[in-house]
Amino acid sequence: MAVNKNALIRYKTIDKCLQNSYRKWTLQDLIEACSDALYEYEGKDTYVSKRTVQLDIQMMRSDKLGYNAPISVYERKYYKYENADYSITSIPISDQDLEQLSDAVSFLKQFKGFSHFRELEGMVQKLEDHVYSQKTNETPIIDFEKNENLKGIDFLDQLYKSILNKRAIEITYKSFKAREENTFVFHPYLLKEYRNRWFVIGVKKKREGILNLALDRIISITISEENYKANTEYDFTTYYKNAIGVSVSPTLPTEKVVLYIKHAHAPYILTKPFHPSQELISKDNYGVTISLDIQHNFELEKEILGLGENIKVISPPRLRRNIIDRIQETLDTYDTEITEAGLKTAKSQLAYKGFSILNYVYTKREIKRIKKALDQYFKEVGYGVRTILKKVPKLKSLLLNNNLNKILQELDHNVVLTKAIYFDKPAKSNWYVTWHQDVPINVSEKIETEGYTSWTYKKEINSVCPPEEILKKIITIRIHLDDTHIRNGALEVIPGSHKKRLNDQEIQLITKNSIPYTCDVLAGGIQLMKPLLLHASSKAKSYKRRRVLHLEFSSEELPNGLTWLEKEVLETI
Repeated sequence: MAVNKNALIRYKTIDKCLQNSYRKWTLQDLIEACSDALYEYEGKDTYVSKRTVQLDIQMMRSDKLGYNAPISVYERKYYKYENADYSITSIPISDQDLEQLSDAVSFLKQFKGFSHFRELEGMVQKLEDHVYSQKTNETPIIDFEKNENLKGIDFLDQLYKSILNKRAIEITYKSFKAREENTFVFHPYLLKEYRNRWFVIGVKKKREGILNLALDRIISITISEENYKANTEYDFTTYYKNAIGVSVSPTLPTEKVVLYIKHAHAPYILTKPFHPSQELISKDNYGVTISLDIQHNFELEKEILGLGENIKVISPPRLRRNIIDRIQETLDTYDTEITEAGLKTAKSQLAYKGFSILNYVYTKREIKRIKKALDQYFKEVGYGVRTILKKVPKLKSLLLNNNLNKILQELDHNVVLTKAIYFDKPAKSNWYVTWHQDVPINVSEKIETEGYTSWTYKKEINSVCPPEEILKKIITIRIHLDDTHIRNGALEVIPGSHKKRLNDQEIQLITKNSIPYTCDVLAGGIQLMKPLLLHASSKAKSYKRRRVLHLEFSSEELPNGLTWLEKEVLETI
């Protein structure tokens, strides 16, 4: 039985409503939903009559269209599906429809080989395979790539009609990098699929240029009353010819990309080229060299990285450098993996020796971002700068990365940050510190006071100096932004000297009769220390910069009811 387009829209709308079992649907609700759907699809303000919807329900219940929809009425006014899983879109195809589909497939196959229908060949194969499996109830013999959980696919039909009818739309969108969603008017021109993901191409405002929006990041779409801005600038038949994927710059010129592919993977690349511009330059016993005339974009780098060790970029230099950097960052990600065994060892060393060193806590990229934040604040070398996190607030999120939080949780999950100092030893500076124990105090400004020297209390006046039970709760973490070694003033420590507070005579005796340990730390590594650990630094023998961020943490759970960590103390970091 022939069914017109408006009727199919109404059937589909009623079906969608009744699938939503969380709402009670009256006849008037279904009438309004059908009217809204016809307006959305046709762009006309069409009112659907009560009689029309009643006949639609009757038709859906019948066998005339093969629906046999189990629509029932309850409480004498609400409609629902008796079977909550039923949908007219999931009913099997009738024998008559299968025959008509078979005829359609046979008709389309006649055009195979013609250039205008070349893009239909994959679709015809999919259709033919589906018809075969439905007719025989057997497993399909072709398995095409698909993603059943792909988000945003429901917007395809709505976007297609917006482009077809030249209607502006209002999109609520949230990119992967955005913290919050954004709503704007969009003028869609093209739908494009790449690697089983869908994108809509268009403009927000003409002066902003063309945009690619991933459908899986779209939250909602509504029709906009704004006049549609027709595409008069871009020719989409050739728009993507100079690039891989969807990231295209209309003004970016192509460049010659030369790649070397190892022998084992060469046949795959030669039989399935990266790009239509691919040409074979040369062969040898170990592989092939190819060239591409293409734009440099994210998708090109992704294709290259996908071959791992089997490909090498010869030129251009910028692409080669980007690939090397990304490979190094990948290795860095593995290097900075903190293991449970490593954490337990560090915790044990800190308890018994008073210090521990963990390299590869920060990736090279994280260190670059920390240095950049400091360089933006300091116009010249800072030497020792206190309350650094108040001066450069963005540092806190950069320093407290996943690894450092993991380390702190292992050491003491109740710790709070109480002090942060930035030490910058420039290349030509040669300052150093003699053997001493740190007895930390928290201050917001430097005031010369009797009994104190510099920032560290050194005399035993228990009324103003933190008692040892508090000092034992303190953990110092020194984050190294540069490689630190004995030649540029690395710390030397006396293992095990953190057990008690020492006087000057005891410090001299211990340091003269002990072999110190030199704390070499790589950039991105940390040194854990207990406050009373004896340490010193020597004069530098090489003129290399050494930058260190000195953080102090203390436990909130202090012994004997002590409340040394007050709010005003925490605010001084």
